[in-house]
Amino acid sequence: MDSLSYPQEKSILLVGASRGLGLAMAAEFVKEGWHVVGTVRGTTRTGLHDLADANQTQITIEELDFTQPTQIAALRDKMSGRTHNMLFINGGTANYNQGETIAEVSTDEFMRVMLTNVLGVMRAVEGLQDLVSPDGLIGVMSSGQGSVSNNERGGHEVYRGSKAALNQYMRCYAARHANGRSLVLMAPGWIRTALGGPEATFTIEETIPQLVKTLIAQQGIPGLRFIDRYGKTVSW
Repeated sequence: MDSLSYPQEKSILLVGASRGLGLAMAAEFVKEGWHVVGTVRGTTRTGLHDLADANQTQITIEELDFTQPTQIAALRDKMSGRTHNMLFINGGTANYNQGETIAEVSTDEFMRVMLTNVLGVMRAVEGLQDLVSPDGLIGVMSSGQGSVSNNERGGHEVYRGSKAALNQYMRCYAARHANGRSLVLMAPGWIRTALGGPEATFTIEETIPQLVKTLIAQQGIPGLRFIDRYGKTVSW
């Protein structure tokens, strides 16, 4: 479906919707009657394309690699004049050896994780914010591992640090944009995905419907909140 012709119903710009949590979120928002503008990296066919084939009036697919500032700007320009009720950035990666400490990780690997989990996400928030209505919601996928006060066991140091940094930069963003907009850092729980791994506690089917309901319910509540999928506050 052409991005210039999608209907003016409740809509979400969902960055990172090709697979895993993002794809499941896209499907759930469709069930809730929303129009989903979902982004994918590159031109390879993804699960989002299959979902779009089955829901042609409710899904628009756009290309975006949010680690590339020029692509963020291009998407913003392409969608200029369109307003969404929600922007959600679902992006994340981990270092290949999650058992290594911060002193052991290579510089290149550290930079790769931080670029994806922190800098790319925040550039997408800043670059696409004007596509969201003033009373809309901007959310990003964080993690309970980003909580500093809850970190009593250590481990996954590079990933933890990246999510803590993301939380801090969203606090900075909220301080600069104290305009009443709803801002959410979402900690979805440990979910069985390519990133979460097969030993994770929860399935996508168990978690994403509740996560989407919580995001919808957060609309209109001003300020930044770090919450889990049930809407409960996560300690900073």
